[in-house]
Amino acid sequence: MKSYISIVLLSLLFSSFTTKEQFSVKTEQSTIDRDLLVTYAKQYLGVPYKYASSNPDAGFDCSGFVSYVYGNFGLTLPRSSSGYKNLGKTLKPEEFKVGDILVFYGYKDRTVVGHLGIICEANGMKSKFIHASSGKAQQVTITALDTEHYTKRFYKCIDVLSE
Repeated sequence: MKSYISIVLLSLLFSSFTTKEQFSVKTEQSTIDRDLLVTYAKQYLGVPYKYASSNPDAGFDCSGFVSYVYGNFGLTLPRSSSGYKNLGKTLKPEEFKVGDILVFYGYKDRTVVGHLGIICEANGMKSKFIHASSGKAQQVTITALDTEHYTKRFYKCIDVLSE
């Protein structure tokens, strides 16, 4: 019995030395706190980009990151960026809020949805968003929407939290 207790205590002690704080927020409420959602998302800054992954230990692609973050709050979203083409209420720039999802066309094909991000600082077309970037950053990062790379690919901003 003493050895079992020692193992449990050592496990607890070891787990307190993890390098990344883990939030574990689940809610069945009809509304999700937008600021809490962004705070949760920001804990994954620096996690590497990994195609077709929604695993924070392995890395994220853009849709994997978005679905993982919202999934933590009990909201199931499409796992593929193409699933966002007809999803959510489309917003005008003056309606953008923290927690809304930015939807972008692909880098090469301007007819197919190819990238997603979550608004973390709302300011219309000058908003900033957190996303898993396959570009230069190759990680979860925060980017300004008003960079040429993203403004020319911008498709829409959607609110999935107020539906």
